[in-house]
Amino acid sequence: IGYPVLLRPSFVLGGRAMVIVYKEKYLRHFVEEAVAVSDGKPILIDRFLEDAIELDVDCLADGKNSVIGAIMEHVELAGIHSGDSACSIPTRSLKPAVLAEVRRQTHDLARELHICGLMNIQFAVQQDQVFILEVNPRASRTVPFVSKAIAVPLAKKAALCMVGKTLSEIGCRKERQIPYTCFKEAVFPFVKFPGVDIVLSPEMKSTGEVMGIDFNLGNAYLKSQQAAGNAIPTRGGVFVSLRDLDKEPALPMIRALVDFGFTLYATRGT
Repeated sequence: IGYPVLLRPSFVLGGRAMVIVYKEKYLRHFVEEAVAVSDGKPILIDRFLEDAIELDVDCLADGKNSVIGAIMEHVELAGIHSGDSACSIPTRSLKPAVLAEVRRQTHDLARELHICGLMNIQFAVQQDQVFILEVNPRASRTVPFVSKAIAVPLAKKAALCMVGKTLSEIGCRKERQIPYTCFKEAVFPFVKFPGVDIVLSPEMKSTGEVMGIDFNLGNAYLKSQQAAGNAIPTRGGVFVSLRDLDKEPALPMIRALVDFGFTLYATRGT
């Protein structure tokens, strides 16, 4: 299937021992680690989608009909655990045709799987092509965030569906469109554990999450960062050290930092 690959034990919580591997020597090393964690169970090696946008979709169904709570677009590219990613409602960059396909697949899955209650789906979008990463017939950690963003108590509505009510009876017939932007941001324990690797990966590291709401997209994201305790400096120096694959995509952001008056410091290779 070619590199890079996603390597994981078949039964994992929070992305434990999941890694993205680019070379055979690392594959051999991480397979040994996965064997130790998997306790005799199979190891899965999947194709990994590079430069893909990841989406979370929370959906409510009554066994026959379904309604989407929200489509969330992650800030980080696919490959970062969904629990560690910032995400927004509504989406920010996807074409209407892509969103229509995501909605179609969500409703098809809810119907074919006979979902009664909540369902969470994680999609990846690469060059406008939609891939399904996983489907969970249960409530996800995103449900509190979505419920607050759209002002609908999804867990309560799901419980009513599970005891026999229909979506029409509980007043959930169509997807809510909100006039503002909500950002969810993860909170990390790095301050409490000095020396821990702060690089994000498929293995979840966050210990909580916060949200920011505003009619301006940038302000909503800024509020989420402030709530998470991330200091946002307005002047000073920025250290830049990038692998070759990231250099070209990072150029617009680095230029913006220069325009804002920051001083750049870089490694020789960068």
